[in-house]
Amino acid sequence: MPLELREHPVSPPASEWYLWRGHAVHVARAPNPQATARLLAFHGAGGNAGMLWPMLGRLAALGSDVTAIDLPLYGDTVSPRPRAVRYTDWVSLAADFVTDERREDARPIVIVGASMGGMLAYETAQRTGEIAHVVATCLLDPRDPEAIAAASRLPWIERVPTHVLRVIGRAAGSLRVPVRWFAEARRMSRDPALTRACLGDSRGAGASVPLGYLTDFMTFDHWRPESAIGTPITLAHPAADAWTPSRLSMRFLNRIASTTRHVPLENCGHFPIEQPGLSQFLAVVSEALDDAGA
Repeated sequence: MPLELREHPVSPPASEWYLWRGHAVHVARAPNPQATARLLAFHGAGGNAGMLWPMLGRLAALGSDVTAIDLPLYGDTVSPRPRAVRYTDWVSLAADFVTDERREDARPIVIVGASMGGMLAYETAQRTGEIAHVVATCLLDPRDPEAIAAASRLPWIERVPTHVLRVIGRAAGSLRVPVRWFAEARRMSRDPALTRACLGDSRGAGASVPLGYLTDFMTFDHWRPESAIGTPITLAHPAADAWTPSRLSMRFLNRIASTTRHVPLENCGHFPIEQPGLSQFLAVVSEALDDAGA
């Protein structure tokens, strides 16, 4: 973290478990019943709730009600059949979790989606109609060949037809491969030490995932942006992202029918920890929570 932020208070999370279709989903919470809106965070591929908590915990210390979940294959979530996990499971889990959260607590929810979690946050908002605002650091559309080529270490993947990817997913979907084999995760951060830490995390970018999960994401039909419902979408994209350049996310953002905004995070790489972008990100999330609570 930047030196000027290291001394800021960080509220630690309490662990809970959300039982979903045989999965024991790890939930990290820093609740505040006095907050007028709640924050829910989704990590991306190669991430987990713990990776995001240095940022989320600062918001919690300032009074935000914060929740983050470990999506299947990552963090402390336990899945009965890891080789069977697909991106579709992420989408279904996210929607069910939001629905259950809203049933128990009517306060509005703002979702932060980091990296690949940005598209998951967008999809969850469209499917549930229960989200007050989405703040995404990235909107990587898997149906955009250039976006997939940028994210992958296999640039030729953009030329593989969708039906071939689906056949591969059916035939070899249970084969688990290290995240670093297919994702250009060496560009995760501008800080080499942070990148090495992420790549060495067996609960994050050092994990292995089923080939079927990857092909399922690359062939998934997300909600058409031209028919998006009214949830406001803010793209808080790292301006110095060498992994997934902001122009790729902007292509999707510009097609979204609802209210959108683009806030470049100055000086930040894909994992936004640099200043002034990190403070800009925290301010954008705080503003979204204030607006939702009002």
